[in-house]
Amino acid sequence: MAPVAQVTWLLQRLNWLSLLDILLVAAIFYGLLALLRRTQAVAVLRGLIIVAVLAAVLTSIAPLPAFTWLIRNSIPALFVAIPVIFQPELRRALERLGRAGPLSSWFGRETSMETVIDEVVEATVRLAEKREGALIVFERNTGLQDIIETGVALDAIVSRELLLTIFFPNTALHDQAVVIRGGRLAAAACVLPLSERLATSHVLGTRHKAGIGVTERSDAVAVIVSEETGIISIAHNGRMIRRLDGDRLRSILYAFFARSGESTLASRLRGPRSGGGALVA
Repeated sequence: MAPVAQVTWLLQRLNWLSLLDILLVAAIFYGLLALLRRTQAVAVLRGLIIVAVLAAVLTSIAPLPAFTWLIRNSIPALFVAIPVIFQPELRRALERLGRAGPLSSWFGRETSMETVIDEVVEATVRLAEKREGALIVFERNTGLQDIIETGVALDAIVSRELLLTIFFPNTALHDQAVVIRGGRLAAAACVLPLSERLATSHVLGTRHKAGIGVTERSDAVAVIVSEETGIISIAHNGRMIRRLDGDRLRSILYAFFARSGESTLASRLRGPRSGGGALVA
């Protein structure tokens, strides 16, 4: 049967019950992906999907009996392995669903990123003037749920007053990082992984190593204020630009969170030096 005839035959057999069945399956898959989209499991899931697609293409275009046998017998094992691999993410997703967490984000509580950036820059400049250390992480495409869960959940509007209060010395939350997700301050006092490349370096302190470390493992952007010198730095892709003023920090953050200009800035961070500040590799 020709492909066109097959499609026509399938369309003729569709009815409202079949459409409802398809919509239910699609809704379940959409819900699962929505629950996992803010976690690092998305990268693993993407890899599994790519492997599955490549295997299907190879077995359909060429007679590969041994490879087909391997794929066919691996599918039952995958159904057992996937829940084991994604166990932490599935548990957190079900907890979020039980707390109706996704519903709140679907109803649009997110703040304009321009407003968020302005508040962060103003707070950063004031912290630098007073030499009060700070570490502010912007979540982007790679989910940082694992890191957020190490801190104190806030889910608050980003404001300079709140950031100044969090990073005021001797307060309970000042010694770790805050994470900004979707225009809101998701959590404070979050523990970040230290940079593996700079683990033995004595040039940078723990705060800077943590800011670089989180950008080595994700596409996050980290803003760091040195407690000793008051120097403002920004880290991305495992590299860091130092000695920034408020205007330059604002322009860099705008470039990261605007579609235009992002690739140019990313190329600067991969290069040997960027005009306004020292670049730490």
